[in-house]
Amino acid sequence: MKIICTSDWHLGNLFKSYDRLPEHEHFLRWLLDQIDEQQPDALLVAGDVFDNGNPSGKAQSVYYKFLADATQHCPAMRIIITAGNHDSASRLEAPRELLTHHHVEVRGNVLRHWVTDANGQGDWQFDYDDLLIPITGQAGDHAVVLAVPYLRSDVVRDASYSRGVKNFLCALTARAHELYHDVPLVMMAHMYATGSEIDSSDPSEKIIIGGLEQVDMKGWADHPDYLTCGHIHKRQHIWGTDWARYSGSVLPMSFAEKDYTHGVDLVTLTDGHRPKVEQLVYTPQHQLVVLPDDKETLTPAKLKRLINKVLPDRTEGRINASAPYVMLKVAQKKFSSDEIHELEELVSQKNAILCGIQKFLPQINANDAQQPVLKSIDDILNSDPMPILQQTFQTQKGHELNERQKSMLNEIIQNIKNETND
Repeated sequence: MKIICTSDWHLGNLFKSYDRLPEHEHFLRWLLDQIDEQQPDALLVAGDVFDNGNPSGKAQSVYYKFLADATQHCPAMRIIITAGNHDSASRLEAPRELLTHHHVEVRGNVLRHWVTDANGQGDWQFDYDDLLIPITGQAGDHAVVLAVPYLRSDVVRDASYSRGVKNFLCALTARAHELYHDVPLVMMAHMYATGSEIDSSDPSEKIIIGGLEQVDMKGWADHPDYLTCGHIHKRQHIWGTDWARYSGSVLPMSFAEKDYTHGVDLVTLTDGHRPKVEQLVYTPQHQLVVLPDDKETLTPAKLKRLINKVLPDRTEGRINASAPYVMLKVAQKKFSSDEIHELEELVSQKNAILCGIQKFLPQINANDAQQPVLKSIDDILNSDPMPILQQTFQTQKGHELNERQKSMLNEIIQNIKNETND
């Protein structure tokens, strides 16, 4: 059985104010080509289908056009989609009944039922069965997809978010084993797994490092045969295992991600063997270019020479469809306003899209007081708030936050993040 795993499409995303829908359409056409070639038994999209909970009509049109095209290109393929933290779970799931008739399953919310025991005592219980989706391959083989949407704190009602998610995933897997004997289990989820490699300066991955959102499943003995996960944009293994992996975002979401590889994972399930995973590499329509691509502080004249060397001129004054996004890095006090304007004019003559000029402030390296280190203003604005709060508290009170105070602050920050993305 062949399954294509993907996540983090972020349809409707703006890159430095540039509309990326043409880029997403480029990716989705490529994905249709992969579906034509591979003829997979299932396509799994593990969250963050849209960039926000209220996507534009155009973004939704692109999404539904792809679903219509995909079901026509490969009628036997099942498509299973779960909500991520950027999605509106209810909006994504609204057409569920209609889409089910076209072999598309959507899970945005976790259903709960009020169950009363013989003594009249009641409690809410999760409907795990609703998240279990059996699929049958074209060769007659079977598997079960455990479709887990992003679990918000109001769903995982536990003093520890990590423990609550862990208990949920274990209970769901146990239920799948109970109902489906000797059938491969493939889980799809959207979460921040402990140990995941991210760029902490990346504003598109505003994650509470060291906070309550991290999920630790190390040592999970009764795990599914494979777990494909969304949320982290860099493709990588999870918890150091060979059975869990992030498929990564389909487009770079910031210049911090310019060196990531993008694409989808092709997972092949064979009886008695570990799942085989192969990345189908996708080359985004627009590459990301940072000049200079290191911490060297160039003079205006040197930066102009570098621009002329790296960026080609426009053809007949026109920019083509694959022109790169460009970010220029300049030292705060080395460039005048006129010199920055000259740089902008120069790039406007190139086959490139200028996304901004990143200014740096000199900073003293604690390890070497004589050696300056540059830190961007963007990095400061997009930094994790928790270390700043900790440092401010220690400065004012003369001692560090205790663990309870850290936990409370992390929960407040997480709630603000969730409300912002709703």
